[in-house]
Amino acid sequence: MTEHIREIFQYNDMVKSMVRRDLRGKYKGSVLGFLWTFINPICQIIIYTVVFSVIINNDLDRFYVYIIVGMIPWLFFDMSLRIGSGSIRYQGEMIKKIYFPREVLPLSCVTANFINMLLCFLIVFAVLFISGVGVSLKAVFFLPLVMMIQYVLVLGFTLIVAAVTVYFKDMEHIVTVILMAWIYLTPILYPLERVPDRIRWIFMLNPMTAVIESYHHILYWKSVPQIKLIAYAAVVSLVVLAAGELVFKKLDDNFAEEL
Repeated sequence: MTEHIREIFQYNDMVKSMVRRDLRGKYKGSVLGFLWTFINPICQIIIYTVVFSVIINNDLDRFYVYIIVGMIPWLFFDMSLRIGSGSIRYQGEMIKKIYFPREVLPLSCVTANFINMLLCFLIVFAVLFISGVGVSLKAVFFLPLVMMIQYVLVLGFTLIVAAVTVYFKDMEHIVTVILMAWIYLTPILYPLERVPDRIRWIFMLNPMTAVIESYHHILYWKSVPQIKLIAYAAVVSLVVLAAGELVFKKLDDNFAEEL
């Protein structure tokens, strides 16, 4: 396992090249080009804000700030799994012709989406200052830690769905349906306190709850995130990454034949 991980790191130039290709090619040919990196999340945030603050009447102070703080990390999770599920399946010719650690493909997908999230955080900080919420330097100190925990979690899940999709093509569509439900099991569009006590434990099992709550603590509430949330998210992320690598390696041997 250690040797294999070292081998993946040896292909870091390939990862960088594929990340650049993904970032440049994502909106190639469109009129607005790279601006869609910001337009897409802004449009979704506006829609959710209108629905959950005007129509459903959410009285949380500066609700649009609460949504944007949670939605940007969620979109990183969502897009990585959606695109990552086909990251092996749609690279059949490359896999058949060239040897490289196959993890490079989902890894580059997750990394490209992670960079997109970092760019979108420019919007988050702009909204924080324009709205008057501001930031707490003490709390923001924990932001890189939460981001890295989420990166590990997303990579683990992406490795699993990318490998399984090669053998079970419907997994791409199943992932889309699961993500549609998953967002409502994560406190992005509502505060966690609104969840009834008797079922809150179910929501707390969701690792994305711990991640999103940590973002909310840092950027919306301007407080240091709860250590138990960060610890839980970190442990689950490492477990998911280990499981993802085990599943990926188990299925890796027959990728070329299945594609």
